[in-house]
Order: sequence, then structure tokens, then C-alpha cells
Amino acid sequence: MANENKPRYGLIAGNGRFPLLALETARGLGHEVVVIAIEGEASPEVGSIAGAIHWINIGQLGKLIDILKEENIREVMMTGQVKHVSIFSSLKPDWRLLKLLTSLREKNTSALIGGVQRVLKEEGIELVDSTRLLKSLLADEGVLTKRKPNQEEEKDIRYGRRVAQVLASVDIGQSVAISEKACVAVEAMEGTDAMLRRAAALTNGKPLRLVKVSRGRAHLLFDVPVAGLSTIDTMRETGTTALAVDAGRTLLLDKDEMIRRANEAGIMIAGYRPREEKE
Repeated sequence: MANENKPRYGLIAGNGRFPLLALETARGLGHEVVVIAIEGEASPEVGSIAGAIHWINIGQLGKLIDILKEENIREVMMTGQVKHVSIFSSLKPDWRLLKLLTSLREKNTSALIGGVQRVLKEEGIELVDSTRLLKSLLADEGVLTKRKPNQEEEKDIRYGRRVAQVLASVDIGQSVAISEKACVAVEAMEGTDAMLRRAAALTNGKPLRLVKVSRGRAHLLFDVPVAGLSTIDTMRETGTTALAVDAGRTLLLDKDEMIRRANEAGIMIAGYRPREEKE
């Protein structure tokens, strides 16, 4: 029987380090977490950390609700990403999700997850802040590395943030690659690393700057921008010299090690004040 004195909630696990770090934190705090892991996305490692785990595919909204009710879960958070291409090309919805999809005016990720949030709320289940357990990993405002941005990087970052904010507002992507005040590549379904490699192939050795922004929402329930050790590795590989993110709204996974590696590579990381938030 569950210990009613412990915080108890559900955690939907997608890919990457985000779910693992959240689970490790929860375990350290003594929280009881039930994991619903997305097949083909979540790492098998989550099973060794979670107290209880259920595996579902991305289209099983009905099964998700059944699991949460059976486990007596009233709060659930989304951690980790689900590849946009999986949502777009591999989604096999059950009847519950199909009903939701037919009610949506748009089929982008924001509309889909927002719809899932509404369905869960109708069932008495709240979708809560996905960064609840990892607030210390949110980017601070200001320069986070030893090296400050040089003049050319600052110009590219200012330009890139304007472009990225417009693109993020229409749910196209949250990252852009900039060089010499030109937008070389826009993140779409392929993800940040693939975008940087595509940009590097187009610039003939010119330095790139990576700009990531949030959606401008007042909440952090889903679609939170994430950067981590693999981001730094790809930046080194592609000649990307600077990373600009939204302060307080971007998770820097393995933050201390990430900044150490950035310093070692001469990469600049800075957090910028996000644009005005909306609901």
C-alpha cells in the first residue's frame, strides 16, 4: 500500500536525460513516483530508478488515463521529449486520442498536448510543471561561462532571438542557427543536433551561433527547451561558438558539467530575459 505521507504523482517519460534526472531527484527526496514510459522514446534505464513503471505507446491516451486512475494519481508531469517526427508519422491513436484529434483545429504539438491536458483535467488529473523537480537546472540570466560573447556573437544572438521568437510563436521550432546575421537553419522535426549539422554543411566553415527560445507561455507544463552535454558536443563538431537561451525557462541538463565542457571548448553560454509571457 502506498505511503500517504509521501508526495505521490505520475511522471510521463520521453527521451533524453530529463526523465532520469527528475526520477533521481524524486528518489532522493523520498517521493513516490509512478512512471508511464513512452515506448521507443524513454530509456530502459528509467525502469531501474522508478518504483513502478508502465510502458505505453504514444497513441494510447486511454491506457494512460486508465493507469493513472488505477494508481490513484491526481498529478502528472511530462518529462523528456517525444520526437516530433514520431508524432507526425508514427502516431497510431486509440479511440480516446482519435476523438481528441478530430476535435482539434490544428494538429501541431502544442495543440495536441494542450488537448491531452484538457482531457486529463476532465478526468480529475492535473498536468503539473514539468520542471518541478529540476528548478536548479533552469538557466540563470546572464553569461554562464567564463567567456563573454564577442561583438559578432552579440549581433548574431540579437538577430537570432528575434527570428526564433517569431518561429516559436507559430509552433515551428524553438531553435535557430545563425551566422553573420543570417538565419542559416531553422529547427523543425529533426531536432537541434540535426539542425546544427545541416547548418554547418551550408556555411563552409563559418562560425555558427545557436539560439533557443521558449514558447512564451506563462507555464512550464510541456515543450520546455532543453540543452545538455550532447548539445555541447554537437556545437564543437559544427563550429558553433555560442548558445543563447531563455533564462528561467530552459533546462540545462547536467548543468555544471555542461558549463565545464563549454568552458573547455571556448563556447559561450548565456541566459537572456524571455519575452513577455502569455497563458
